[in-house]
Amino acid sequence: MNIRRLTIADYRELLKLWERARLPVKPRGRDSRAHIAREMRCSPDFFIGAFDGRLMAGAVLASHDGRKGWLNRIAVDPDYRGRGLAQRLTRAGERALRRHGIRIFGLLIHTRNRASLGLARKMGYVVHDDIVYLSKRDGEHV
Repeated sequence: MNIRRLTIADYRELLKLWERARLPVKPRGRDSRAHIAREMRCSPDFFIGAFDGRLMAGAVLASHDGRKGWLNRIAVDPDYRGRGLAQRLTRAGERALRRHGIRIFGLLIHTRNRASLGLARKMGYVVHDDIVYLSKRDGEHV
């Protein structure tokens, strides 16, 4: 498995991976080619993919606010689950953030996603039951 930084040339494969992994995809909004290309130009180290030959088997997107880093969209193709790929991608995202001076990492995981919650705990992440996530969107495609 080859883990490397993604480029905009990987865009179509990234969207296909998200669909196979059943992550929400908004190609006319936040996941548009133009939006992803802009994010990649601003933070090229934070788009990481895992490849089995030419197939993108997994990916992670990292971000930060200058203080805390976030690992977003950790996705693994269903055929590659259970092989430690999510853990390798999570560690790759943490390393990318550390290179930018970030030492606090956050994840957002749906409570029904027991496998991801278990992996996060195994990797040292702590569940905070006293925090409520809220969001506000400027539209359905955001």
